[in-house]
Amino acid sequence: MIPVYKNQNHFELFEGNCLEVMDSLFLDKENRFDLIFADPPYFLSNGGITCKNGKMVNVNKGDWDKSQGPEINHQFNIEWLKRCQSLLKPNGSIVVSGTHHVIYSIGFAMQQLGMKMLNNITWEKPNPPPNLACRYFTHSTETLLWAAKHEKSKHLFNYSLMREINGGKQMKDVWRFTAPQKNEKRFGKHPTQKPEILLERIILASTNESDRILDPFSGSGTTGVAAIRHKRSYVGIELDKTYLDLTNQRLIDECKILENRLL
Repeated sequence: MIPVYKNQNHFELFEGNCLEVMDSLFLDKENRFDLIFADPPYFLSNGGITCKNGKMVNVNKGDWDKSQGPEINHQFNIEWLKRCQSLLKPNGSIVVSGTHHVIYSIGFAMQQLGMKMLNNITWEKPNPPPNLACRYFTHSTETLLWAAKHEKSKHLFNYSLMREINGGKQMKDVWRFTAPQKNEKRFGKHPTQKPEILLERIILASTNESDRILDPFSGSGTTGVAAIRHKRSYVGIELDKTYLDLTNQRLIDECKILENRLL
């Protein structure tokens, strides 16, 4: 399969169903990755409402986010995780984000596939939208599951760097970051866009310079931005060409910034 966009030194972007694209990547033995970050569908598009910028808005994001029922949703999670596991290097690791709507299925699928669970990281959002129903606690966190390819994997963890970032103390598994900043959406936005600082920490913690990173649900390409910024190479897969175009713009811009820094 040929990438829609490619920069020889920094990134490749593929359009299509992530299962099919990952199957094609597996045919090339050179396509193995040190880290995979995945932000899969949370299956939240159920016709509900939420609050955004002080306004009541529909939660529906698209057909790709509609639930097909717990059994079918779980089978989908097994299928894409199975392919991710095959594409990881022997000591590679994977980080998957999610809310309670999907993360328990992800964790169970990881266990079924024999992955080694490393950390359950909580991303706390200091300014979450209010709970309009007033029947639940305000949803203010997402979970990041970090797992190694298998039980015998010797995963990479840049402990000293994380300790340095954390002021000389061991870093805990609760991270506090705001939503993406306005400048992160200057080329456009995605409904489930993650903040760049979150992806930067994940990449710095679990990879080294020149490592290869895959994102099977690329969205607006935040993983790629963080990868290029820290001199890693990136492969992104996205079903929607509109978001691939957006990602390409962001990554080209980041490549220019990196090249100017290296001059």
